[in-house]
Amino acid sequence: MAEKIFTPVVKDKETKARIGYLDLPHGRVETPAFMPVGTNATVKGIYHEKLSQIGYKLILANTYHLYLRPGMDVIRAFGGLHSFCSWDGNILTDSGGFQVFSLSGLRKIREAGVTFQSHIDGSRHVFTPEKVVDIQAVIGSDIAMCLDVCTPPDIEYRNAKEAWRVTKLWAERSIAERDRLAQDFRGNLFGIVQGNFYKDLRKESAITISEMDFPGVAIGGLSVGESKAQFEDFLCWTAQYITEEKPRYVMGIGSPDYIFQCVENGIDLFDCVLATRMARNGGLFTDDGVITLKKAVHKFDHSPVQEGCTCTACTRYSRAYLHHLIKCNEMYGGMLATEHNLTYLYNLVERIKASIREGRFSQFKKEYFRRFYGKEV
Repeated sequence: MAEKIFTPVVKDKETKARIGYLDLPHGRVETPAFMPVGTNATVKGIYHEKLSQIGYKLILANTYHLYLRPGMDVIRAFGGLHSFCSWDGNILTDSGGFQVFSLSGLRKIREAGVTFQSHIDGSRHVFTPEKVVDIQAVIGSDIAMCLDVCTPPDIEYRNAKEAWRVTKLWAERSIAERDRLAQDFRGNLFGIVQGNFYKDLRKESAITISEMDFPGVAIGGLSVGESKAQFEDFLCWTAQYITEEKPRYVMGIGSPDYIFQCVENGIDLFDCVLATRMARNGGLFTDDGVITLKKAVHKFDHSPVQEGCTCTACTRYSRAYLHHLIKCNEMYGGMLATEHNLTYLYNLVERIKASIREGRFSQFKKEYFRRFYGKEV
C-alpha cells in the first residue's frame, strides 16, 4: 500500500489553487513547485549547487535517456543517480513514455510493451511497464512515473480509447511490479491520466487512476501540440475528477500563463525545458515580458535584466554585457541567462504562493498578466 506523501496546508477561497508539501526520501518539497528539467542527469548550463542555492529541492531526469546513456550498469555501480550526479535533493523521473511517443516511426506499441529504436545508434530495445519500474528503482527516483501511452491531438476516438485501455493495464502492472520489488523500490510511483481530447475518456481515466494505489497522479497527454484553448479546457475538465488527497502533476509546462492556469486548477507540480532552452538562445523572463538579448536595443543598456532579481546576472552584470556574451555565443552568457530564468520562475512561484496565503491569488494573476502580457485576464 502506497504511503501518503502529500499534505495540503492552504486553499484559495476563489479558485482551486492550494499550498501543500510533499514528504519525499530526500526532503520536504513545498508545493506548488516548478521542476527544472535535467534530462541527462544535468540541468543544462547550471551547477547543481546553484540550483540548491536558488531554492530548488526537486528536479527532473529522464528514464529513456539515462537507460540508453550512461546505462543502468553505470548508475547501479554508483548506487543510484543521486550519487552519480552529486545531487542531494529529490529527483523525479518520467517513464520515457513521451520520448517513445516522440520517436514516431522508430517504435511499435503493443499491449505487452513498447519496442523502439535508439535515437543514438538505432539499436532495438523493449520497454515494458515492469522494466520501466525496475529501471527507476535502479535510478533511485524519489518520484517515478509508470509507463503510459501518450497520444497526439485529433486521433480517432477508438484509438484514444485503446490507448487509455493499455495505459490502465500498464498502471496495474506497474503497481504489481512496485509491490514485488518491495524495499528495493524506495520512491513513489505516480499514475498517469490519459484519454486524449475526449471528455468521457478523460473523466474515466482521472477517476480510475485516482482510485488506484498511487501516492500521486500526473495528467498526461497535454502540451502535446494542442491549442492553448484546448489545453485550458481539458486541464480544467480533468483536474476536477482527480482526488484532492493526492498531489497532482502536469508534465511539460513552464511559461507563466500555463503555470498560473495549472495552479488555479489545483496542480501542485509542473516542469518544462522552456526556461533553459530560451536562456541558451538569449530569451529572458522579466516582469514586463520576455526580452531577447540578441537585439541591438540592449547594446548600451546599463540596467540589470530584472530589478530586484537575486541571480548572478542581475546582481553583477548589465544587459549590455549579457547582450555581448549571447551575440558572441559565449558559454558564460548561456549560463548566466539560465540561472536568471530558473531564479525568475522559482521566485514567481514563491510570489504565487504568497498571494494564495494572503487570499489575493486572482488579483495577483490579473496584475501579473496586465504587466507581463499587456492584457487583462
